[in-house]
Amino acid sequence: MTIETTTKTVSNGVDVEALLAARTAIEGAPEAGQFTWSAQCEWVDGVHSRSTIDGFFGLGENQARKAPHTINADHPEQFAALDMGPTPVEIVLSGLASCLTAGIASVAQNRGIQLHSVKARVEGDMDMAGILGIDGDVRNGFSAIRVSFDIDADATKEEIGALVAQSQKRSAVFDIITNPTNVHVTVG
Repeated sequence: MTIETTTKTVSNGVDVEALLAARTAIEGAPEAGQFTWSAQCEWVDGVHSRSTIDGFFGLGENQARKAPHTINADHPEQFAALDMGPTPVEIVLSGLASCLTAGIASVAQNRGIQLHSVKARVEGDMDMAGILGIDGDVRNGFSAIRVSFDIDADATKEEIGALVAQSQKRSAVFDIITNPTNVHVTVG
C-alpha cells in the first residue's frame, strides 16, 4: 500500500521562517525584544502637519529604515482646512486596518492558507461636541469602531474567522486602541 502526501505551496508574501526565527531568538534573549518606535512631527501650516518616520530602537540598538517615510495630516475643507492629508483619527483607523490585515497575511501563510484578496473597511464614530468643546461630558475620541473584512482565500468560513481572530489577538494596534496606554507629554 502506497500513501501519497501532497504538500501545498502557499505564497502570501510573508517569510514565516524569518518570523519564527525572530521569535525563537527573542525567546532566548528577551532584552532584544524591547523596541521603541518613534515618529517626528512638524507643523506645516494651519492644521497641516508632517510626520517623518526614519528609524527605531530594537534588537539592542538603533535601527535605520531604507528611506524616511512621511505622513501628512490635515483636515477636510469642511473644517476650514486645505485637505492636504487624512485627519489624525483617519490615520489611526488606517493603522488598525493595516495591522490586522498584515496579521491575517502572516497567520494565513503560517497555516498554509492561500489568500487571493483581503479588504478591510474600518469606521469610527465620533461626536464632534467633545473635540470642539461644546460638551465637556462627550469624549474626544471614538465612541465605537467597526472593522469588516472581505476575504477571498482557499479556506472555509471557519478557517477565515480563525485567521481574523488570531490577527486581532496579536495586533499591536488593536491592543493600543482597546487597552489604556500610559502617554506622557512634555514640553522641551
